[in-house]
Amino acid sequence: MPNIRFRLNGAETDIDADPDTSLLAILRGPLGMTGPHFGCGVGECGACKVLVDDHAVTACDAPLWSVANKSVTTIEGLGNAQRPHPLQRAFIAEQALQCGYCASGILVSAAALLKRNPDPSNAEIRAALDRNLCRCGSHNRMVRAISRAAAEMRKS
Repeated sequence: MPNIRFRLNGAETDIDADPDTSLLAILRGPLGMTGPHFGCGVGECGACKVLVDDHAVTACDAPLWSVANKSVTTIEGLGNAQRPHPLQRAFIAEQALQCGYCASGILVSAAALLKRNPDPSNAEIRAALDRNLCRCGSHNRMVRAISRAAAEMRKS
């Protein structure tokens, strides 16, 4: 099998796998990243979103070959308990998390939005989250949290 090289959460990564294997299977399997979740398996729910070169991508339907020589960031690479990303701090402050299943995909989608638009309107935030399903009904708090994080990020 061919060796696929990409950058995962800032570290060079080589994986010897079938290039048509889903990125999600590789991330959750041999690479041990449990942040991106399997939801629908067809790129409709957003639970598996990761950043690929600063764009939110559904990992369940992205083949491994599509990330060759690119940068992939999972929720694990966005921030951690010692150094949380402003989005993570804001989601906690706004109590924007419920069950958490969708949270990593939503945080990744929000991070992609804030990279291209540091001062989004509520409508732009809602549009960016449109492909992320949340059954807990936390969307209003999520929008507030993303606005809060955007304001914090603009100050720094």
